Amino acid sequence: MGEIYVTGHRNPDTDSIVASIAYANLRNSLGDREYKAVRIGALNDETRHILEHFDVEAPEYIKDMKTQVSDLAFDTPPELTASVPINLAWNTMRNNEIASLPILNDDGTLYGVLSAGDIASYDMQTVYSSHIEELPLFNLLSVIEGRIVNELYNTVNTVSGNVVIALPSAYESGRCKNGILICGNQPNSVEKAIALGATCVILCQAELKQEWTELETPCIISTPLDGRVVSRVLYQAQPIKTICHTEDIVCFHLSDYLDDVREVLLKSRFRAYPVLDANEHVVGTLSRFHLLQPKRKRVVLVDHNEAAQSVVGLDQVEIMEIIDHHRLADIQTLQPISVRNEPVGSSNTIITAMYQELGVIPSPKIAGIMAAAILSDTVMFKSPTCTQKDIAMANRLAKIAGVSLEEIGKELFSVAGAAEKSAEELIETDYKRFHISGQNIGVGQITCADSAAFMARKEDFLRVMKQMKERQGLDFIILMLTDVLLEGSYLLYLGSDDVLAQAFNVKPKDNQMFLPGVMSRKKQIIPMMTALWG
Repeated sequence: MGEIYVTGHRNPDTDSIVASIAYANLRNSLGDREYKAVRIGALNDETRHILEHFDVEAPEYIKDMKTQVSDLAFDTPPELTASVPINLAWNTMRNNEIASLPILNDDGTLYGVLSAGDIASYDMQTVYSSHIEELPLFNLLSVIEGRIVNELYNTVNTVSGNVVIALPSAYESGRCKNGILICGNQPNSVEKAIALGATCVILCQAELKQEWTELETPCIISTPLDGRVVSRVLYQAQPIKTICHTEDIVCFHLSDYLDDVREVLLKSRFRAYPVLDANEHVVGTLSRFHLLQPKRKRVVLVDHNEAAQSVVGLDQVEIMEIIDHHRLADIQTLQPISVRNEPVGSSNTIITAMYQELGVIPSPKIAGIMAAAILSDTVMFKSPTCTQKDIAMANRLAKIAGVSLEEIGKELFSVAGAAEKSAEELIETDYKRFHISGQNIGVGQITCADSAAFMARKEDFLRVMKQMKERQGLDFIILMLTDVLLEGSYLLYLGSDDVLAQAFNVKPKDNQMFLPGVMSRKKQIIPMMTALWG
């Protein structure tokens, strides 16, 4: 069935990244082995530091989850190289009931495409043409099930000339000279061929003479097939490279998106198209039939359930499960799924409970990053979203990991590295977009232990926020500078002063305000904006 991707939201924070790692680890520990933690945004400094601290590898980055050619159940026909005989290609296509084949170079890359129509067209042309040019000897022996009678023959590896049936008229016309003579069980056939200058003699169901084995020329071949069959299949010994298409070939790569493939197929009329991997090797063929029921990527969403915060191409995936601690939003599914949504301060609190319920003890490394994620999302248990369950789970995880929550918390909210980052990087470190009652709002949050260092960059932040507001078509944009020591947040914003004044009962000034006790975007900012606009 393929992998099941576990992903958090865009611009992921520590809770989002760790939740994807922890849940994939839990499912794989139970024997599923299909779950893979991925991310759809860049790691922030806090998350990177925590993963490095506990020596845990960061999830792979995935740009989007749109359906690709790699998700389709395309065909994997037999692989034939350009040197094999036409006869073999035809039998392969007939036995496998396929109308066309990709033809490969020796290194597995694409040489051309061969269709049943190509073979039929070539076969009809041979009815009126008796000449064969440079027919590989090995191919000829294979097609007519023959063997070389005179083993001393080693002149050339190919045969050329007019194909001639050994009839009296053929001997008399002189067409045997430098030709390929097809004989039955006829007396003195080889001697006549030598006398007439034939380059190759094919003996069909004939008795062989001992003296023929000692001849150096011409090439003498014995076959159990009768002359009628040989005269027809002889032409099919040519390599398929002589008749297959090699120009203007439409092909696709595994990474191509289904939407783009559909557009190309509407403009072409081929029955099957080669599929190539990243190294240009042929891996299969694609037809219109395969586009009817594409296999969707399977995804588990953690720490979010809002389409605007999720992966690009969400409408093309199959959502298997949602684990979250935010409000229910607008994501829709094709069928009923398991949804676990709890009013706690961290997604990792929920996942820790799932470990307990299933009897799985996380490794010290996994327990360590989960404890850190709970501390991060609850702002060291000071956020109003924090519950006793968060505190209890974090303490249990800390014991398994053998770490101090106090020490990990100090590391989490260090402002180290902030001076080197641009305003845009800092805003987008933990930034989410919301659609509330027809209003589009963007809210970023920086959690720190010294908000003064960030407030000194106010004008820089507002300049970038103005650009983001225009670019994203927002009605409102807010940046929360949450200070864990002050236990409150500075709000920098662009939008209506009256809206914020009514929402928080604080008079803003110069695009800023301080909200004591406000630590949570989820529980204290978004609900107030929703209540005001609702």
